[in-house]
Amino acid sequence: MASLAEVRVEEAEPMENESQARPEELRLLEALLFASSEPLDTATLAKRMPEGVDVKAALEQLQVDYASRGVNLVRVANKWTFRTAGDLAWLMTRESTETKRLSRAAIEVLAIIAYHQPVTRAEIEEIRGVVTSKGTLDVLLETGWIKPRGRRKTPGRPLTFGTTEDFLSQFTLEQLGDLPGLEELKGTGLLDSRLPTGFSVPTPSDDPALREDEDPLEPGEELDLALAPAVEPETPPEGGNEGGSEE
Repeated sequence: MASLAEVRVEEAEPMENESQARPEELRLLEALLFASSEPLDTATLAKRMPEGVDVKAALEQLQVDYASRGVNLVRVANKWTFRTAGDLAWLMTRESTETKRLSRAAIEVLAIIAYHQPVTRAEIEEIRGVVTSKGTLDVLLETGWIKPRGRRKTPGRPLTFGTTEDFLSQFTLEQLGDLPGLEELKGTGLLDSRLPTGFSVPTPSDDPALREDEDPLEPGEELDLALAPAVEPETPPEGGNEGGSEE
């Protein structure tokens, strides 16, 4: 007569098998992801799959299956897509895509927006200590890595800026919380190990909702700003270097 423990094992085995996605379900997911020109979220995939399929579990299983292959299934900004395996990136070096290096000023502004969003141009200048050129923001807007979020509820109603999904995709981040923290930045040498007492690195939020001190953009205004970025007039930051400007 089988013991109680053996009976429980026998009962558990079918349940484990049921939790595994069937081969045809994985093939459907593969087809959808390979055919799409952009990452897809779980809800979009679920609409195209047969009823009753646990899409989340199937995606995780497919991710494991592709972990050792030439392409990997990765999640970017809560969406799924196939990417060339990181150790095979050298195969892509023959592409004739021309890339332009961002200026130091643009990198600084992008980092400030990423960590401090939503942030206005005046606040960026206050952090950097120098006046920010309009061209620097224009370059970042053209890359699609930042966007106007709304307008600050202060005199002049300056624009607030934040990062986009393209920013997450470019730097292979699942969410803004994956940005390196204080200890990681110190470990890579990007920050001096001898920092002032109380120095901290802010933790950015992925919440796209406007905050209490932000007004929404007017209808059609976001498109106009994308075509011809309009930022508030340049003014030296309070407490910054008098007459200072970026290179």
